[in-house]
Amino acid sequence: MYYKLKYLYEEYPRQFWLMVMGIVISTAGGSMIWPFLLIYASGKLHLPLSTVATLISINAGTGLFSSFLAGTLADKIGRKAVMVFSLALNGVAYFFLMSAETYPQFVALMILIGLSNPLYQVGADAMLADMIPSEKRTDAYAINRIANNAAFGIGPAIGGFLASTSYNLAFYGAAIGFIAYSLLLFFFAHETLDKTLIAQAQNDSAVPIRGEGYARVFRDRKYMAFVLLMGMGLIAPTMVWVLMPVYANTNYHISEAMYGWIPTTNALMCVFVQYAVTQVTRKHKTLPVTAVGMLIYAISVGSVMLMSQFWGFWLSMVILTFGELILVPTASKYVADIAPADMRGRYMSIYWIGWGLARTLAPLIGGFLNDNVAPKSIWMGGLLIGLTSVTGLILLDRITQARSARLANLAG
Repeated sequence: MYYKLKYLYEEYPRQFWLMVMGIVISTAGGSMIWPFLLIYASGKLHLPLSTVATLISINAGTGLFSSFLAGTLADKIGRKAVMVFSLALNGVAYFFLMSAETYPQFVALMILIGLSNPLYQVGADAMLADMIPSEKRTDAYAINRIANNAAFGIGPAIGGFLASTSYNLAFYGAAIGFIAYSLLLFFFAHETLDKTLIAQAQNDSAVPIRGEGYARVFRDRKYMAFVLLMGMGLIAPTMVWVLMPVYANTNYHISEAMYGWIPTTNALMCVFVQYAVTQVTRKHKTLPVTAVGMLIYAISVGSVMLMSQFWGFWLSMVILTFGELILVPTASKYVADIAPADMRGRYMSIYWIGWGLARTLAPLIGGFLNDNVAPKSIWMGGLLIGLTSVTGLILLDRITQARSARLANLAG
């Protein structure tokens, strides 16, 4: 076992492991409060769920704008700078969240977090793609997710316990975690952006690309279709993450301390099962794998409407986690492989805009269904949205295969 771990450690650069350690620290802190944020805000504001849920939509909507900015900055000034700035800004925002009392105050801090989050995610994904060759990226993204989820397994369980005593303790934990990681990167990480690749790409291009920015990404129709279908499908699991805690608490009196074990289960599964699942999914084509993952996501969301007790909600999370294990590392590798070296930041930012769209729309759709139809209609809506995305991914795969076959015939 020692030699296997030693071999695994030597397989990747030291900076990769620095990022792994940092994500453990920051995620453990942030996850102490994020799963319970709507419960906390609801208790402070005494507003309808549809109104309180707009805080998550505002956060995610701000992230859409920030994702465009993140890609440009990561490709121009470097990955490290945007990552350090993002983490430090997150830490400050969580520190001030504990004193928020009014809806405008919550909105301002949600905007701040929304601006900062994509900067780290885009920068980190681009940095990892810079450091890791294509054949190792699936495993590298899987290891990164294992570390992230190991921390997430710790955070909600501790956060649920702390929140039942004092939410301030959970907020302190989040702020310290983000700031500590920002300092680690600032002092010990080096920049991975190779600006000579950008210059070479500009010199080699028959058409000048300076100033085009995202136009090159938008012309990649297959990629844009993939992003839109992913963004649509991710609305379904986002409903579970954002709305199931308050749904279970409001309708079935599942306490924060008890519910904390549900996201912890997700994290533990990602730690102990992710690598095994990746060894299977890496052998298959990307788009069919993402369609299977999205289908499992949809089934998990639909299952929530059948649940009324802790173990039922726990089972829905277990099903959702298998979808996550299948889909997320595969999709990240797809983006890293398809992106030109000089455009990785922008390609990654568009990918995370898909996630941002899901985070923006899920609370709005779920809150509307809850307040205007019935609480259980949240999950039926999520199921239908997820199945629509699955159908689109299958069609995209078939179109891609047909186009490849035509090109092969022409070449032959």
